[in-house]
Amino acid sequence: MVIGSLNPPSKQEQQQLFAEIGPLPLEGPACRRWVKWSAWLILAVVVVRLAQTAASPAGEMVSPAIKISLVVCVLGLALLARAMQTSVTRITEQGIEQSWISRRTIQWEEISFVKFVPLIASKKLICFTARGRPVTFQAGSRELEIAFARIALVYRRR
Repeated sequence: MVIGSLNPPSKQEQQQLFAEIGPLPLEGPACRRWVKWSAWLILAVVVVRLAQTAASPAGEMVSPAIKISLVVCVLGLALLARAMQTSVTRITEQGIEQSWISRRTIQWEEISFVKFVPLIASKKLICFTARGRPVTFQAGSRELEIAFARIALVYRRR
């Protein structure tokens, strides 16, 4: 089956979906609270361990290139933790959007196939466009998880 050959839901199906989801826009965090705090905790542990190692005699023997790469990695982890803390997923009548390090957006007309992936740490909605390019959105609240599951059902019924 070619993903781009699927027909989108009719306007009636789409309006019924919007009614089931609830009043739009539906907005919530992209990550669960425990996942956000775990990311910050892991970052703190990494920083403390790096500081301890840097203050020890073993830290003096590390080359400057390794030190720079470790600082860059910690900054990258901090950027990801910040993005997890502030990211928001929105479902509107125009489409789905999520703030992240960069903004993810997809219009309803662009979606040809949807896959709901219920993982332990997050529930994901993978939206495929007619060109086959997937756009992944995360749900960090129960309302968004239910909405993602309903969206997947509508696209599966076609």
